[in-house]
Amino acid sequence: MLPYILCLTVDRTVLRDMTSGMLISSEETFGPVAAVYRFETEEEAIKLANDTPYGLASYLFTSDSARSWRFSSDLETGMVGINVGLISTEVAPFGGIKESGLGREGGSAGIGTTSCSLFFLFPEVQS
Repeated sequence: MLPYILCLTVDRTVLRDMTSGMLISSEETFGPVAAVYRFETEEEAIKLANDTPYGLASYLFTSDSARSWRFSSDLETGMVGINVGLISTEVAPFGGIKESGLGREGGSAGIGTTSCSLFFLFPEVQS
C-alpha cells in the first residue's frame, strides 16, 4: 500500500497593490503568482524591481519598444521576458544573478558549466 501524500496546489493568483514592505517583495516565489506594484516613473519601477536579493527572471509588458529596451537593460536579473509569460527554452541560457544563482545552463552558454578548457604547450623539441 502506498503512503498517503498530501499534494497542495495553488491556482493562478494576482496580488495587486503590493508594496516593497510586503513579504512577497523579499522572497523568491516559485508558483503561479504575479505581484503587481503601482509606480509613477520608470526609475521608480526599476528601483522596485531591483530592490531584492534575488534575480532569476523579470517580466515586462509594454507596447513601447523603447521602454522595453530601457527596462530590460536596467533590470538586475539573469533573464527578462518581454510581453511573454514563459521565457524558458532549451536553446537559451537559463540562470539568475544575485542569490538566484551563478552561471547558466542550457544553450551555448551552458556548455561551459559542464566542460573544461585545457591548454597544452609543447616546446619545440631540439634533435
